[in-house]
Amino acid sequence: MQEQILQSYQTKRVTVPEAEEILGQQFRVLDDGFVRLVDYMGSDESIVQAARVSYGKGTKKVQEDEGLIRYLMRHRHTTPFEMVELKFHVRVPMDCWRQWIRHRTANVNEYSTRYSVAIDAAQKTSQNKWRLQSKDSKQGSSGFLEEKLGKDLSQKEAELQDLAREIYEQRLNIGVAREQARKDLSLSTYTEAYWKIDLHNLFHFLGLRMDPYAQYEIRQYANTIAQLTQKVVPIAYQSFEDYMLNSTRFSQKDIQATKIIMRGEDPQETAKKIFPNKREREEFLNKWRRLNE
Repeated sequence: MQEQILQSYQTKRVTVPEAEEILGQQFRVLDDGFVRLVDYMGSDESIVQAARVSYGKGTKKVQEDEGLIRYLMRHRHTTPFEMVELKFHVRVPMDCWRQWIRHRTANVNEYSTRYSVAIDAAQKTSQNKWRLQSKDSKQGSSGFLEEKLGKDLSQKEAELQDLAREIYEQRLNIGVAREQARKDLSLSTYTEAYWKIDLHNLFHFLGLRMDPYAQYEIRQYANTIAQLTQKVVPIAYQSFEDYMLNSTRFSQKDIQATKIIMRGEDPQETAKKIFPNKREREEFLNKWRRLNE
């Protein structure tokens, strides 16, 4: 009996026509970066299949495939989403990669500058793209530096990158070990990696890195990866957008404040009473504004 159950779920490799069309194509990010979907395992169908094995016999009547996937996402039943995996080949600046690699729930193999000569490319900043430090966030930016000053910064950036590369190659030419010669390369130098991750953890990555408060550079990579992911699992991706990316979570205090405001109280005064912490207060007021747009 057990063998019959297993055989009923043994199928040939699942392929998605829309994903097959873009498999291996390079999608440009920033000035010299890219993302490629090089392989994938599973589809929306795989998520449904895994969920129904978990439910057991007689549960196919629960919902149709789309309804089931949306139910799983809505109620945070995440295990079936782990049955889908995507593998990407990415080219990304090292400073951006430092943020990326903090997402530890993935399999990674990065280009090694101990064994190979570093990629001869560094991310450059346009003269009108130098961002100002945010006054409200220690780790964010807000607005842009005036272009006249930005032009000087871009010129000096190019000079610094060229000098770092020149010194690096000089070290290599006189025999310095690659592992040591690389030490003064700019963090804007591009690296490459293969990055494989299951869909549940990929959605977590996208939820954080597509957020408007995420750093611009990694947000561009996340947006591109999202477009490719949508080709593989269109139903699951739509449920991610609806229930994670574009949704708003309300805490117990959020609900308490909302009830008071709906009785006619002033939102600002209510928020001050319920939220002593300024940051939490502003986050709630942003949620309230969104509800009233």
